[in-house]
Amino acid sequence: MTIQLNGHATPLDNVRTVQDLVIHLGYQDKRIAVERNGDIVPRSQHATTPLADNDHLEIVIAVGGG
Repeated sequence: MTIQLNGHATPLDNVRTVQDLVIHLGYQDKRIAVERNGDIVPRSQHATTPLADNDHLEIVIAVGGG
């Protein structure tokens, strides 16, 4: 399967859900926001939101500072 991740074509194997993708990318312990095909995916739905070929995802990592 290939998805568009932050504007780049990204081939994935054995990644079926948003949660799988977050773990695959190493973001599981970070404060992130995930958008799939224009809709925000709440963290509570990461494990149950499936990914499909050609999905468009944006992942933003919150960075603290001041």
